[in-house]
Amino acid sequence: MNRPTDTAAGPSGSATGPSGGFLAEVKDAVTARAALLVLGVLALQLAFITSYIGAFHHPQPSEIPLAVTTPVAQLTERSVKQLGELPGKPLDPRAVKDEATALRQIKNREVDGALIVDPGGTTDRLLVAGGSGAALSQALEQVVGLTEKAQGRTVRIVDVAPSAAGDGRGLSSFYLVVGWCVGGYLCAAILAISAGARPANSARAVIRLGALLLYSIAAGLLGAVIAGPVLDALPGSILGLWGLGTLVVFAVGAITLAFQGLAGVVGIGLAILLVVVFGNPSAGGAYPYPLLPPFWKAIGPALPPGAGTYAARSIAYFKGNDMAPSMLVLAGWAVLGSAVTLACAIFHKGRPGAAVGSGLPDPAPDLETGPDPAEGAGR
Repeated sequence: MNRPTDTAAGPSGSATGPSGGFLAEVKDAVTARAALLVLGVLALQLAFITSYIGAFHHPQPSEIPLAVTTPVAQLTERSVKQLGELPGKPLDPRAVKDEATALRQIKNREVDGALIVDPGGTTDRLLVAGGSGAALSQALEQVVGLTEKAQGRTVRIVDVAPSAAGDGRGLSSFYLVVGWCVGGYLCAAILAISAGARPANSARAVIRLGALLLYSIAAGLLGAVIAGPVLDALPGSILGLWGLGTLVVFAVGAITLAFQGLAGVVGIGLAILLVVVFGNPSAGGAYPYPLLPPFWKAIGPALPPGAGTYAARSIAYFKGNDMAPSMLVLAGWAVLGSAVTLACAIFHKGRPGAAVGSGLPDPAPDLETGPDPAEGAGR
């Protein structure tokens, strides 16, 4: 009777061969590349915690634009001077001709509120815009109210652009844009890794951008419908919100594809760093820009979440006024992301391979040089 022959040990030391011990099992289970990626995830997580707590833990009003008017020019100038000299400069007051001018500036998003002083009485009116965010309106009420009280006067609050009944604290615009951003980078990440790590050629890059555009159109429409007619959270033009959503999703997705083209899988983490870690806390959602620390206040309008949130509030509550700069920011990110994605596909080609879905195998890698180091960066 023939004796059974021994088989070679498997790479992890299975029952068919001797084990290399626990250390060998660890090295086999967690490669050096995986360990580096895990450390990267840890760094991203800590950055996430630091950014949100750093931006939100101590909101302070700083130079909130405030229109001031009275029937007497000298009294108006004196009121502006007093409000401008408050400790910490919480307000940025400016004199306006009359109440109609002040109201127009609020509607145009040139100022965040207006103080209408009545020299013939002891009660003034403070015009606010709840649609810009409840935290901002409350900050104005507190600062102006304390100032008026110190002068033996009272103030009556008038909300001239109130948030919708279903828009709790004016946050629906922010959460809608965050949802669009999440969809943008997740869609792009799936497109980038769905067919393996083989680098994309220019045709595949164009196809991916086209697929991302179709997804963006659908995501923009569905998000606008949910926030508007379905949940009754945001008023304003559905077409306007649809267009904004399409641009937000595509811009974030294009950024993600661009980073993936430059840095491979790590690029997805870089996109999350830009959009989530830096973009969300500085978006002016929970705390509008005048309440954020200087760093977050400075970068917010230049990033997709901040530009999207500002534009969404403009559409919902201010008839689209002052949204053009935000739309230009989003368009700039979309164009830049698309251009970098195409450039990476053209100038960082890896080894050629069969078309995805053809069922044909790729050629074997060169044994001397190994696989192309760019592999995984553009696919």
